Amino acid sequence: MSSTILEQARKAVEGKELSIVFPEGTDKRILEAAIRHNEEGLIKPIVLGNKEEIQKAADENGLNLGDLEIIDPANDSHYDEFVEKFVELRKGKNTREDAEKMLQNTNYYGVMMVKTGLANGMVSGAVGTTGDTIRPALQLIKTKPGVSRVSGIMIMVGENGEQYVFSDVAVNITLEAQEMAEVAVESANTAKLFGIDPKVALLSFSTKGSAKHELVDKVAEAAKISKELAPDLAIDGELQFDAAIDPTTASKKAPDSNVAGQANVFIFPDLQAGNIGYKIAQRLGGFKAIGPILQGLNAPVNDLSRGCSADDVYETAIITASQAAAE
Repeated sequence: MSSTILEQARKAVEGKELSIVFPEGTDKRILEAAIRHNEEGLIKPIVLGNKEEIQKAADENGLNLGDLEIIDPANDSHYDEFVEKFVELRKGKNTREDAEKMLQNTNYYGVMMVKTGLANGMVSGAVGTTGDTIRPALQLIKTKPGVSRVSGIMIMVGENGEQYVFSDVAVNITLEAQEMAEVAVESANTAKLFGIDPKVALLSFSTKGSAKHELVDKVAEAAKISKELAPDLAIDGELQFDAAIDPTTASKKAPDSNVAGQANVFIFPDLQAGNIGYKIAQRLGGFKAIGPILQGLNAPVNDLSRGCSADDVYETAIITASQAAAE
């Protein structure tokens, strides 16, 4: 991870004693990261799972758990309280029997810990899918007021320290104008957490009406809505990528824009474009992709790649804690 981003996140959480819960307690990478955090003391890690199974996993991998906090949902003193709270939060969508079964899933239990304030954030996904991580969060933590969708950003870091935000590259296959506008504002706010002064470009294959199509209209409408949602932010669209990032092109295509030619937060019109875009920057441009970092929830939950390393888990936990510190 870029030292600048990690340093920014570290500063945000120092001395705050924030706790991050890890539901996948028998995974070696999770244990390595949690043990490291427990020893360093920057954040407080909480690992979920059967204690005997976690101890066995640690022994098999030569890991010393020390005084790492381990919670087995099946034997936790908060289990009955969580069942009642779960039924209340689901408002008739799940019975008590459903709640008892679902809370045996450590992702649901971890999210409930975040929801009730027993943890400040959650990191999962080293073993399970993105859906396994996000679904409990959407059902129990839910999205922030004024935000209808969770979205995911990538922070793209160049070889010379350049930092850009690409969004949404992780969650939503398509976005309507209102949703795209919400993602733009949330992405700008997330950028600020990592020391990036956001200049937000809503991307299209058209710049300021150079092409006519309903897809162009959607992005232009999203730009209008986003300016209404956050009038103090520098946001503009619709812009082609070259007009958004290159000052010379911007001077020809969008001379009156306060974003064109200097954008650092790029909002893609759909997941296909965003995913392709960040991977091109990563593979051909040599950019390091950090994330995805989820945004839009009432409390931070972040999803790991199943191919992640212990370092990835460790760093994602710090980012998650920094999101919690900003709440």
